[in-house]
Amino acid sequence: MYWLGIDVGTGGSRALLVDAKGRVQHSFVAAHEDMRMLRPLWAEQDPRDWWRASQLAIKGVLAQARVDGTVIRGIGLTGQMHGLVLLDANNEVIRPALIWCDQRSQEQVDAINAKLSPEMVVNSIANPVLTGFTLPKLLWIRDHEPQSFDSLRKILLPKDYLRFKLTGEFATDVSDASGTALFDVAHRRWSSEMINGLGLDGGLLPQTFESPEITGKVSPDAAAVTGLAPGTPVVAGAGDQAASAIGNGIVEPGAVSCTIGTSGVVFAFLEKPAYDPAGRAHTFCHAIPGAWHVMGVTQGAGLSLQWFRNRFAPGVTYDELTADATRSPAGAQGVFWLPYLMGERTPHLDANARGAWIGLTAKHQRSDLVRAILEGVCYSQKDGMEIIAGLGARPSRVRLSGGGAKSPFWHQLFADIFDMRVATLATQEGSAYGAALLATIGTGEYGSADQVCRVALQEIELKHPDQASARPYQERYKVYRSLYPALKLAFRAIGDLDA
Repeated sequence: MYWLGIDVGTGGSRALLVDAKGRVQHSFVAAHEDMRMLRPLWAEQDPRDWWRASQLAIKGVLAQARVDGTVIRGIGLTGQMHGLVLLDANNEVIRPALIWCDQRSQEQVDAINAKLSPEMVVNSIANPVLTGFTLPKLLWIRDHEPQSFDSLRKILLPKDYLRFKLTGEFATDVSDASGTALFDVAHRRWSSEMINGLGLDGGLLPQTFESPEITGKVSPDAAAVTGLAPGTPVVAGAGDQAASAIGNGIVEPGAVSCTIGTSGVVFAFLEKPAYDPAGRAHTFCHAIPGAWHVMGVTQGAGLSLQWFRNRFAPGVTYDELTADATRSPAGAQGVFWLPYLMGERTPHLDANARGAWIGLTAKHQRSDLVRAILEGVCYSQKDGMEIIAGLGARPSRVRLSGGGAKSPFWHQLFADIFDMRVATLATQEGSAYGAALLATIGTGEYGSADQVCRVALQEIELKHPDQASARPYQERYKVYRSLYPALKLAFRAIGDLDA
């Protein structure tokens, strides 16, 4: 018997099978079409392509395991957060989805704050409204594409479009809903203050569930195109970060994760909601019923290295780039990288922020630039760690996951720059793994996230700070923190030029 986790990511959809001990048995990834970036800071994907890729991933993992859908006891869903999927009265996609890194809606953010006040917003949803969230994207559609808005009958998040295609049900979970700016995080329900205050129709929103709850069953039509068995239960699942946290064992106080994918996230467990008054970190519902989490987000973490490779080192592997970085000394000979390629969320909340190398001289080489990128992402994640610690979620341990965890060099950089122990786990399978574990809970194999994590997770590598590097990095971090304030007005001016 297996449990299936499905992750609707940015680059592709992934299907993963775990057994009753939470051990990963098989996985399969199907790539998405490239995101559309019609203007700077715009980002769109077609939800129908997510469904195409998910069908391929499901059939691929079943074929890899040499089983049919009858061995799947339950399914958990996860995916990129904040995306805006618009369906019409016939449940057809109206237009491509504005995804998590789309930053076009600053005007709408400003309008929300002007109408409701920033204080009222934070009191209603425990977070400020950001351009990356779902609500301002919806208002951008209302303001700039009224025909699309008028035909709108249902709003879904990316993984929940997949749920609809699998089950015919309109539903989401509390962790993913927390990132819409329409959800009362403290009370785990849609926010009537936000919905009514902005004149929106609450009927556009799906029903919300706790992450392990069953939300529907695979329909005969979905079974025919995926190989799954009709009637297979589908649990609510979670947004990608909350699902990854389950897979990383961030299920109790003191546990903190650092996940480096396209974006980078530091994530801490909270027993009760606590939020940063300045809105520099996000407080959302956890995938664990009755728990919350706080997280800080770097928009362009792994994206920074991917961008460098694709633009300036095509054909070079990530391992070759990190090997190149080892030839540069700690501090990259005075070069700093600001990883703000898609604006920034933590700690600056600035859609106009831009990526930049600072400190370049004629002596610098590619190895210095690559090392500066890796260090800059670590500094940016440290920004989030400092805020999280200030909210009372003081880390006793950090678990590193995602692409950054695959590099021993980058792993050590995190330990040195965080100046704390940083561990990796035997299972490095990301949010699809957490979604599958949630399915084991929802179908009764385990009673709680804590119980399944005790069985399934094992730390395998622990990096301690190298004090010869860690102490100097604390001084360099002070320099890093001074750079954004010095450039903020210039970034805004550049944004005005691009408008």
